[in-house]
Amino acid sequence: MNEGSGVSWPVKTRELHTHHFNSTRWNDFRFRDGDIVIATYAKSGTTWTQQIISQLLFGGREGINVHQLSPWVDLRILPPEALAGLDHQSHRRFVKTHLPLDALKFSPQAKYIYIGRDGRDTVWSFHNHHYNATDEYFRVYNEGRPTGLPLLERGTPDPAEFYRAWMEHNGYPIWPFWEHIRSWWAARHLPNVMLVHFNDLKADLDGSIRRIAAFLDIPVDEANWPDIVNHCSFDYMKGHASEVAPRGGIMWQGGGATFINKGTNGRWRDALSPQEIAAYEAKAVARRAGAVQRAVSGATCSGADHAARGGPDRRGHYLQGGNRQGAGGSRAASRHGGQWIQRLLGDGDSIASPIATPS
Repeated sequence: MNEGSGVSWPVKTRELHTHHFNSTRWNDFRFRDGDIVIATYAKSGTTWTQQIISQLLFGGREGINVHQLSPWVDLRILPPEALAGLDHQSHRRFVKTHLPLDALKFSPQAKYIYIGRDGRDTVWSFHNHHYNATDEYFRVYNEGRPTGLPLLERGTPDPAEFYRAWMEHNGYPIWPFWEHIRSWWAARHLPNVMLVHFNDLKADLDGSIRRIAAFLDIPVDEANWPDIVNHCSFDYMKGHASEVAPRGGIMWQGGGATFINKGTNGRWRDALSPQEIAAYEAKAVARRAGAVQRAVSGATCSGADHAARGGPDRRGHYLQGGNRQGAGGSRAASRHGGQWIQRLLGDGDSIASPIATPS
C-alpha cells in the first residue's frame, strides 16, 4: 500500500497476460480528477453500470454510444485508438476493468465502483456470451495470445458442463473468481471505492442509481430522473443493445441482443445437482471465513439493510450511532461486513441470500 494523505492506497504487484488481459495497458494511463472506473469479475453488471453512469453524466439523453465512450482498458485486443480517444473526451470519463485489484494501477484521483454477483450466475451469463460468440471472436482472442496458453475454444453447449469446468479449473476460461473478489473486498474502506451488488440493482434500480450518483458527486436534475431510470432498465437496454454492447454486438451471433441476454439469476438451480450446489456453497463459506473475521468496519448493505440498520453514508457504508466503524470496531460492524460478504456471491434473486468472499 502507498501512504498518502493518511490513506494507504493499493499498489500494483503483478501483471496479467491472458487471452483477455493485458494489464500493462494501465501502466501509462493518465488519470484525471474524477475519473470513474467500473470494476467487475465478468458478467456481473458491468455494462449495466456503464449505462447507469452514462445516463447520470448526460442527464438521461438517448443515443449515447456507451461502448465507444467507456472502453475496457485492460482488454488485450483493444485497438490503440480506443484508448487514445479518452484523451480527447472533455466530459467526465468512465472506463471499465475486469482486473483483480492487485494487477491494476490504482489512483486516488479516480472513483471506483465494484459490482459483485453470485459466481454461478456469472458463469451462466458468460456461457451465453462465450458459446454464442462468432468465429471472429475466437480468432482475435487466439491470435497473438501469450505463449503457453491453450486455444480458447467454444466448448460445450451445456452451461452446466461449462460451470463444472469453471469450478474445477479455477475459473477457466474466464479467470479466477475467488481471488478477484478478495482483492476488491480488501479495498472496501477506501474513500473512493464503492461496492454494489447485482441483486440490489435488480431489486431497487431507482435507489441504487441514487446511491451511485451520491458516491460520484453527480448532481441530478429531477426533471430528468424518469428518463435516467427508464434508460437503465433491462427492456430499454435490450432494445438499444447496439448502443451499449461492446462494438455494437458484432462479435456475437445475433448481435447486441445476444450480449444483453436475460439479466436474470438462478438459472443454475434446475441444472446443477443438490450436491453441486452444496459444493459451491461449501467452497464459498470456506473462502468467506477469513474475510468475515476481518470485517470490523461498516460494509455496503442492500436497500433492505439500509432501512433496517439506520441508513448508509454516501458510499453505501452502514452507519451506526452516526459514525462509521473503523479498525477495531464493534462486533456488530463485523456482522454487517460478514452479511455483505455473504451476499456478494448472491443466491438467485433473493436480496438477502447467502454468499461469500474468499479469504
